[in-house]
Amino acid sequence: MNSADEKEKTQFFESRTIDFIPEQERHGTVFGQFTLWFGANLQITAIVTGALAVVLGGDVFWSIIGLLIGQCLGATVMALHAAQGPKLGLPQMISSRVQFGVYGACIPIILVCLMYIGFTATGEVLAGKAIAQLIHVSNSTGILIYAAFIVIFATIGYRLIHWVGKVASIIGVIAFVVILTQILTHSNFSALIAVQKFNWSSFLLAISLSASWQISFGPYVADYSRYLPSNTSSSRVFLAVGLGSLLSSQISMTLGVLIAQISQGSFVGNEVQYVVEMNTVALLVTFLYFSIAFGKVTLSTLNAYGCFMCIATIWNSFNPRIPISRNTRLAVVLAMVTISTLIAILGEHSFLNSFKAFILFLLTFFIPWSAINLVDYYFISKEQCDVTALYDPDGKYGRWNSVGIGCYVIGVLLQLPFIHTQVFTGPIATLLGGVDISWLVGILATALIYYHFARKPHIRTVSQTGFE
Repeated sequence: MNSADEKEKTQFFESRTIDFIPEQERHGTVFGQFTLWFGANLQITAIVTGALAVVLGGDVFWSIIGLLIGQCLGATVMALHAAQGPKLGLPQMISSRVQFGVYGACIPIILVCLMYIGFTATGEVLAGKAIAQLIHVSNSTGILIYAAFIVIFATIGYRLIHWVGKVASIIGVIAFVVILTQILTHSNFSALIAVQKFNWSSFLLAISLSASWQISFGPYVADYSRYLPSNTSSSRVFLAVGLGSLLSSQISMTLGVLIAQISQGSFVGNEVQYVVEMNTVALLVTFLYFSIAFGKVTLSTLNAYGCFMCIATIWNSFNPRIPISRNTRLAVVLAMVTISTLIAILGEHSFLNSFKAFILFLLTFFIPWSAINLVDYYFISKEQCDVTALYDPDGKYGRWNSVGIGCYVIGVLLQLPFIHTQVFTGPIATLLGGVDISWLVGILATALIYYHFARKPHIRTVSQTGFE
């Protein structure tokens, strides 16, 4: 190993962007993947997501069961993406060039950027309120302070993100114990569970909420496993990431279900204050505000970092010879966080309803991408990838892959009749009494359609100059 390689391996500021990670620069452990995703999900937004299952009509028992089923389904999809990281040594979205073409991959990537901005904005609302209460400033000032930390952490990069994930795991577990103790103090747990009013619409909503939560990590989960040595067991990465995300998400969302039930409507619009003020001990109140703010840092940093990776991928598609400097990285992160901060400040008071509509409608665009990426990697390409060709518009993957793009569009369209959100409601969803099964239709139909067309050699050939 030469001095340059050693410097890359030990430096604190990350210098790699969307480049392939050489073997001599690989580092980290599988357990680090567990702590990263465990810490990322022990936080207030996951609690709010769980609370939605009750706020929107579900009971405690069946909401918890529905959320768990959704976690298992969504975490499986998400962890299958994570397992690609060590094998490919690449960020998640650049590998989409295999299925969509070098230029064509920009289509889902642009939508992913919008997702990052939306999730960062919702995180800023909740964390900003916690900071505001902690240091006695306005909510807007709290949001701005929180945004500054996101910019710093995302600019420094990979190593700091993993370190923050480990610390967030410890703080999150302590906060969970404190909150659960308060729930048990304020209510009769057995009585909460005893009320069982099964309703298909509410039950499937709970499944959709947690499944969408997990699947939304798919577009960037491999970004944080790509530094692991290439001989790292795929099954171990799958289990570490999947279990870390599933366990912490279910813990947080179960807390949300219980809090929403005992609040009797007081939780809506007052999410942060209600969770904290269940405790009357001043020191614990301060700790909980801090844990909410710090817990959100991990996930918001993942979003900002992921957005930078996506924009870097788009830039590289059309300007492959122009490197991305550290100053450019800072400018991209700063621009993304600025946009999300403006959204957070303007949408602060309509947070809960907007968030629910956002995360459910989000599935429409990421389920087909996820299905195509996973089917191709595991069944068509069989975990093989020509890394050099990913950076060459005139290489084997071409500029536009009509099969991948066409199946993606079909997958989105097939979901529309089954969608039931504030943004859009399809006719079949209306006939089903408001039950939204669009995500299930999308993932199964897109996977089958893509597999059918992509496995045919004469169709698998990709145009180098445009659509076939």
